[in-house]
Amino acid sequence: MDAQTQLEIEAAAFRRLRHHLLIDRPDAQNIDMMNLAGFCRNCLSRWYQEAANERGIHMDKDQARDVFYGMPFNEWKAQHQTEASADQKAAFEVSFKENVTDKEG
Repeated sequence: MDAQTQLEIEAAAFRRLRHHLLIDRPDAQNIDMMNLAGFCRNCLSRWYQEAANERGIHMDKDQARDVFYGMPFNEWKAQHQTEASADQKAAFEVSFKENVTDKEG
């Protein structure tokens, strides 16, 4: 497989993942994804931002979330996210430290 084809396939897989998380399964809570898998939609938007910035395209966190979610994050959150339980929040603190904080170095 040539590099361009691989790039196109990887981009298509990312778009399908995004569609799955936003359209097919908006009920899957970010906190549950983070606690179980170590990443969530916000991580994907951050990785998008980082990739843009690495290519000289200035994009802040809110801009990246707007692009990823297709709307301002506060709107997405109001429409799809529920209040997290104390147990979910405690597990998130551990997961965030293990999967995000330590990686930002």
